[in-house]
Amino acid sequence: MDIKISKHFWLVLTIALLGVTKSYAQTDSLKQDTLLKRIPPIDTPAVNVPTHIERVRFIDSTFRILNLNPYITLHVDSSINYQFKVNREDSLIKLNWFLRNSPVGMRIDRNTGMLVLKADKNLFRSGRLKYDQQYKVLLGVQNIDDPSEFVDTSFTIVFYNTEIIASKIRPTISDRLFVEEGDTVRFKIQCEEGTFPIEQITMKTNIPIYNYVTPHKCDDTFLWTIPYDFIKDDDTAKQKKLFIQFIGADKFFNKDTGIVELNIRPGLNYPYLYNEFKSLSDEYKKYILSLKLTFYVLSKSVKSTKNTRTTFDISSSTTALAGTILSTSGTSGSSTQTVGKILPSVGLTLVPVKEAVAPSKVQEQNTATQVRTVAKRLEYLLSENRLIGEKDPQTTAKIKKLNEELKNARNQLVDLPLVEFDESFTPTDAEKYFNDPKVNKNYKLKLK
Repeated sequence: MDIKISKHFWLVLTIALLGVTKSYAQTDSLKQDTLLKRIPPIDTPAVNVPTHIERVRFIDSTFRILNLNPYITLHVDSSINYQFKVNREDSLIKLNWFLRNSPVGMRIDRNTGMLVLKADKNLFRSGRLKYDQQYKVLLGVQNIDDPSEFVDTSFTIVFYNTEIIASKIRPTISDRLFVEEGDTVRFKIQCEEGTFPIEQITMKTNIPIYNYVTPHKCDDTFLWTIPYDFIKDDDTAKQKKLFIQFIGADKFFNKDTGIVELNIRPGLNYPYLYNEFKSLSDEYKKYILSLKLTFYVLSKSVKSTKNTRTTFDISSSTTALAGTILSTSGTSGSSTQTVGKILPSVGLTLVPVKEAVAPSKVQEQNTATQVRTVAKRLEYLLSENRLIGEKDPQTTAKIKKLNEELKNARNQLVDLPLVEFDESFTPTDAEKYFNDPKVNKNYKLKLK
């Protein structure tokens, strides 16, 4: 069975519900009015509201900067305008902003806190600013009205560049250098810094070398003393070329190479030549001493023979003179005249005895003169060719000269037995006798 509800039914039901709702609302309103009438009124004291504000103090929050960026990255040749803000109303307080340790070109408005920076490229070219270097900037702000409110903080700014400028290796000497063995090569490795600085340096050579100081970074020193055996005796070339490559690399392994060419020529081995000269000088002194000892023996022998012959000559003359005196002073036929006639014959007899006992040593005299002359000459040569320091440039010529003169002296006296050591002849006596003026007078050239 279908039930059909008419529109009139729904209209009557809606009107009835609205009437019930209005009745409940009026009842609640009457209850509230009755409750308010029962509560007695409260007297509230009057409050004096100030007409102006002397100082506003915020105690609900710590004084701080709201928009501080602790790390700023900025492209070169660009500018920045950045407004710092604090958690206070700017119209109610006065602030003082300041910077410390700021890079070139950065400034801040002390009243408003506006940070201004222009990273001009010329600042980087002149070296006043650098790429990829962290600049720590100290930032401070203070409430002028309340000194207890201040902030000291910092932020870091780094400049970068998309244009890469390569760093260069620059030795402090020319690309080509002429040196000799024994020379010391010393120079510094400088760097022209580009976008990225050179962090390490390696070295290569076309010929192995040793005992050198290697530079590892910019402004380090290369030091090498060229050995005297760098050019071997059997080498056909009298000059060698040594190429030294200094390879610098940055942190991204961008490389640059500096090349130094050393043209090395044979040089004098001064330590070896100095020892050779010293040995030759000692040999000279020893040989001169032997000559002086030989001269001492020869001269003493010649002098002894000369004294003996002089004694025979005086005795012979005295005997002849005595015979003459006795033969003239005595009476005729007396024994005195007889002795006087015999004595001259005795004097003549002493002459062959003198020649037999003490023959004349002309050869020894000439030999002694020759030995003395050679010794004097060698002493003069040794003194004339002495070295002037350990690195005398004429060392080779002086050694050659001394060797030639020593060889000639030995050839000149090759048949003469030299006295090298004898206990009866001391070097001191020989030296004293050799320089004795009385002895030298006998061997000087006499001019009439």
